[in-house]
Amino acid sequence: MGLLFEQIDSQPSPLGEITLRRRRIPALGDRDIYEVKLGEEFLMSSMFVDAEVALADLTLEITPGDDLAVVVGGLGLGYTAEAALRNARVGELLVVDALGAVIRWHEQEKVPLGQVLNDDPRCRYVHGSFFDLADPDRGFDPEQPGRRFDAILLDIDHSPRALLNDSSQSFYTVESLTRMARQLKPGGMFGMWSNDPPDDSFLTVLDEVFVAPEARVVSFYNPFQNREASNTIYLARAVGEADHD
Repeated sequence: MGLLFEQIDSQPSPLGEITLRRRRIPALGDRDIYEVKLGEEFLMSSMFVDAEVALADLTLEITPGDDLAVVVGGLGLGYTAEAALRNARVGELLVVDALGAVIRWHEQEKVPLGQVLNDDPRCRYVHGSFFDLADPDRGFDPEQPGRRFDAILLDIDHSPRALLNDSSQSFYTVESLTRMARQLKPGGMFGMWSNDPPDDSFLTVLDEVFVAPEARVVSFYNPFQNREASNTIYLARAVGEADHD
């Protein structure tokens, strides 16, 4: 790409104008960086993907079983979904996103991982609000109402306190997380990305619903600030049969 900056697409959405951009920063080497913005707010950059990949890797590493059925909430630039598909134990992946434009960017392969996801028969896009579908009365899979999953991975809000939209605020409660956990198989895993440091209050909420929740810090180098940065991955296991013994 000869241009240092290109706006690939911009579309209206229920949350505001969403834009896909591609740019090149000469000081960071000869590579394209893809960015997604919602209004004036940055949602995602392909420059920093370590924690998005770790969300899938860390959660699935401790998810029991084979031929796993997995849900990813929040498509973004596809890095969590692509990392999940690299796991040979994953048999089916549903990627839920409320923004139709983001799904179309992948379907039309306007983003680097679009072809990877499209070519994998295990992967299916679901257009809908993760937070609405987290209620088991609706369910994540429109083709199989009431089904349960081995793992649910969430990367939508910046953190349980820094929300993309106020409508998701009620999700981070014991009541809503309990409903979502009903879509996990016994012993299944819930993993969630956060931009903030570990939140003891949220861990307390998770502890009311799940078994042995924990927060793992994922560190990575930030070339803009010339220092280490970090995100948080929350991991929590649904109650299993052994927990009732």
